Amino acid sequence: MRHVIVVGAGITGVTTAYELALLGYQVTVVDRHLYPAMETSFANGGQLSACNAEVWNQKATVLKGIKWMSQKTAPLLLNPSFSLHKYGWLMEFLGHIKNYEANTRETVRLALLARKRLFEIAEIEQIDFDLEKRGILHFYHNKADYDVAIKVNDLLCSGGLERNAITNEEIKQIEPALTGDYYAGFYCQSDATGDIHKFSTGLANACMKKGVKFEFGQDVFAVDHQTQQIIVKCRPSPENVRANAEDVLEIQADAIVVCAGVSSYQLADLLGERVNVYPVKGYSITVQLNEEQSQQNAPWVSLLDESAKIVLSRLGKDRLRVAGTAEFNGYNRDIRVDRIQPLIDWTQRNFDLCTEHVVPWAGLRPMMPNMMPVVRRGRQERVFYNTGHGHLGWTLSAATAAMISQEIAQHYPA
Repeated sequence: MRHVIVVGAGITGVTTAYELALLGYQVTVVDRHLYPAMETSFANGGQLSACNAEVWNQKATVLKGIKWMSQKTAPLLLNPSFSLHKYGWLMEFLGHIKNYEANTRETVRLALLARKRLFEIAEIEQIDFDLEKRGILHFYHNKADYDVAIKVNDLLCSGGLERNAITNEEIKQIEPALTGDYYAGFYCQSDATGDIHKFSTGLANACMKKGVKFEFGQDVFAVDHQTQQIIVKCRPSPENVRANAEDVLEIQADAIVVCAGVSSYQLADLLGERVNVYPVKGYSITVQLNEEQSQQNAPWVSLLDESAKIVLSRLGKDRLRVAGTAEFNGYNRDIRVDRIQPLIDWTQRNFDLCTEHVVPWAGLRPMMPNMMPVVRRGRQERVFYNTGHGHLGWTLSAATAAMISQEIAQHYPA
């Protein structure tokens, strides 16, 4: 039986391990954390959103970013301090503006495939992750924003998405919990929401039952390529306080798949390759709906406020996830109060519920300059990549996991 090492136990890593196990591979997952899904897959916006498949490579995005640089509460924020990685990434981002339409259509296609596959996996493995198949509603506050959105909607629908224009009255009918007045919106009834962390941990448990081994608290520091195999060398991560820091774990395998989120940039460099993933920070709050009135007044339909660039998902009876912002600030993981407060304020403006108990979070989205995931064979033998999904890792992972598993099977059959 061939052996494959998956580096990373986030949503892309566990879905990849699952698909490989189904194909008959021996699989070992290595992660520097002590549990699955402890980084970007911990507390994202919750949306399985083919309707949010538009890539960001537009001149308008750049102009807005420049305009917002001096506003600490802006949806997109760029730290202007010099970084070769950051500014090199931004230059490549500009170079992909010409691919905006083609990449958006391809992302829609992948998202639709992934949604179907993820639902299948959840049903087969009986994973409870607060799934809600109530669609996603996008709303707009003015005519100018809505007119731009009409063109985007036409592009998304040309990629196969079913998404309908709705009036302010229809917005209130679809989600009565909204308390504001809005210009108009779009509704994608086939999209869904769920808790990415609960799904990832549930799928990791399903993987273990299929024989997948997890090596938690381990950092990969070297990969030795040999004629018939590779040897991956790991050291205990700083979280692994019970391990001897000098211990080295060596794992022999036939192939390695890099699914390491923002750390994929460093791992690719270790493997002699450039995979230009950049960390784009996003923030979220989890509102604890402890009161019956708040539970009744909180929305069940997932929302996206296009003006504020804020998304909302209901996670079961007593939780509400609100997320947003994009911050280009390197590998900084600090949770900033001035980025969290706008999420709380937005929740209070749009809903009649209590925000006394709020849990803040920040995570780093692994983004490529073209906003497309890297799903391919590496330059070196026995190396593969499934990474760089940006803000759509939850949405795309089930499709890209199946794709990379089939790619491995072509070169190294189980």
